[in-house]
Amino acid sequence: MPSHKLFAHYLLPLLSATMALAGLFFAAAAAEAQSSQPPFPAQSQRPDETKPLEDKSVQGAPQQHVPTAAEISKTETVASAFLRGLQYQEYEVRSAAEAMPEEKYGYRPAEGKFKNEKPEFGPAEVRTFAQQVKHVACSNFGFAAELDGVTPPPGCDKDGPSPAKTKKELLIYLRDSFAAIRKSVGAIDAKTMFDPIEGPYAGPNTRLGIATVIVWHNADHYGQMLLYLRENNIVPPASRPHPPELREQY
Repeated sequence: MPSHKLFAHYLLPLLSATMALAGLFFAAAAAEAQSSQPPFPAQSQRPDETKPLEDKSVQGAPQQHVPTAAEISKTETVASAFLRGLQYQEYEVRSAAEAMPEEKYGYRPAEGKFKNEKPEFGPAEVRTFAQQVKHVACSNFGFAAELDGVTPPPGCDKDGPSPAKTKKELLIYLRDSFAAIRKSVGAIDAKTMFDPIEGPYAGPNTRLGIATVIVWHNADHYGQMLLYLRENNIVPPASRPHPPELREQY
């Protein structure tokens, strides 16, 4: 038999079978190697993703009971509804103030770019981080005073009357302002929520209207403060996997 016919008759089928076996071997090896690698984490598990504020759990710690809507509705009042929302704003604002290093309290974005502006309300330049903290604290005291029917502190759109300057002093000022707000908002009930409120901060208004402004105002300035933190490579505590507890003593 000629050599070319011998190759086609005997050797070509053998070569094809050998190549097929080799392909199966390499495919199996690749599959085994792939299965031995850890799967790419889901989006919620990636280290660059963070969990919501509500996740304060630690490994192995017992989970606290989260009341259902039906359970909440049994004891809900006007005050408790607002206080429940306000507690998140208090945590976000105060924890941001705690997280910023004292040497960064003088930081402001766009330094010097708006110093010649003359706005009717607020400072000409973007507030420093310290001024953000002080403005929120002064405003909280102002809103609380209006709810309590007393004269609010003047000038909260700028630096206000408080002499607080250091980080410790400002943290105490901020902490005490939220205590005042909780007390004043906690006194609102179904009989008084539409009472008229006069004053320079969000007035003329009603008690219910002022309560909505309080929650909005704190959320508004937290949105600014967290950018200050991010610009200084600090993850806001409320955005961390395990948000730290607030400090009560400074």
